[in-house]
Amino acid sequence: MDANMATMSLLVFGMLFLTLGSGIWVGFSLFIVGFIGMVLFSALPAGNNMASSLWATVEKWEYVALPLFILMGEILFRSGISERLFKALVPWLYRLPGGLLLMNIVSCTLFAAVSGSSAATTATVGRITLAEFDKLGYDKKIAMGSLAGAGTLGFLIPPSLIMIVYAILAEVSIGKMFMAGILPGLLLAGIYSSYIIYRGIRNPEIAPKTQDHYTWGERFIALKDLAPTFLLILMVLGSIYAGFATPTEAAALGVLGATVFAFLNRRMNIKILMECLVGAVKTNAMIMMIVVGAGFLSRVMGFLGIPAAITQAITEMNLSPYALMLLLGGFYIVLGCLLDGFSIVVMTLPIALPMVTAAGFDPIWFGIYLILMVEVSQITPPVGFNLFVIQGLTGEPIIRIARYALPFFFLMLFTTAIITIFPEIALFLPELMIGK
Repeated sequence: MDANMATMSLLVFGMLFLTLGSGIWVGFSLFIVGFIGMVLFSALPAGNNMASSLWATVEKWEYVALPLFILMGEILFRSGISERLFKALVPWLYRLPGGLLLMNIVSCTLFAAVSGSSAATTATVGRITLAEFDKLGYDKKIAMGSLAGAGTLGFLIPPSLIMIVYAILAEVSIGKMFMAGILPGLLLAGIYSSYIIYRGIRNPEIAPKTQDHYTWGERFIALKDLAPTFLLILMVLGSIYAGFATPTEAAALGVLGATVFAFLNRRMNIKILMECLVGAVKTNAMIMMIVVGAGFLSRVMGFLGIPAAITQAITEMNLSPYALMLLLGGFYIVLGCLLDGFSIVVMTLPIALPMVTAAGFDPIWFGIYLILMVEVSQITPPVGFNLFVIQGLTGEPIIRIARYALPFFFLMLFTTAIITIFPEIALFLPELMIGK
């Protein structure tokens, strides 16, 4: 990379960090930096390019799935699904080492399979479990830490909003991306659960024993409360994998199923429906503002030649494929402390994806790797969304919650290393969809 390109790159990234640090909304920050960068360093008309970039992003039909999955999550958030999950799982988990702390992992795993959002998963499960843990005298450090870590499964286990964005930008199948997330998601949930069981064996005081006792009959009867969750999973993911519906159509089916479930559970009326609609509009507007802003900035950087220069500079280092992924992992950890997950995906993909595919990695596998790194950003201060959600539920300081979540930070990195060494974990199921 020559001196002029290095100076220009530093100025663009410096402006980005300055605007983000000033408190300006992320989407607006990306637009501002892109506009200023094009005015200063290019003779192309900045306004025309901003308009064409925005239209090129929002015209993609696949993005229609985003507001539908968000609306489904909003309905489920208010539908009482977390209470029913708690009732169904307590008889099965209360006697295990770690006790009901495993509830955070199992509940987040199941709710992630119908919500598509990390923050929604954390908030919905946390509203029930944290209050119950506090009442029963559970260790609050591992209770909050496990919730922060398990809540990130909302990004990895399909249907995932960030997977949709990645698949559209990387031009890979959304259905295959969804399939690729299943085994890594279950692996991460299993590693989390193993850690809690280990902690429960080493230190039983973290999970005080209750006097409750459940017969096997009561345990099986309790499973009926899981039926709505599994029916929604079957409707959404089953329709995609069976080839009956596109992801957008499956999202519409999910909205219908969640609405019916909410009415049957007597948790839906006109007021709640309006709250769901308004919440979905706000969330979708926030996500799409970030996506179109990052898309414009990425276009500007492409015009200026920054991605190509960075790619060439890294290529000239002659790194091995695993060394490249280690370098990218460190970069994503640092970036995750400053940006939200959607910004990370949209901004870095034009730079990272060509390098990764040239190194011989599959773009679908890289999507799972990238989403795992984005999950890490959910629990790293000062921008970790899950930390803010738990702070809102408990009133604890962000830094303290981040410290509680630190073991799960390392467990995520461990899981990322496993799927990097054994990419078949992510690619096995998508390979079954060849031709679909």
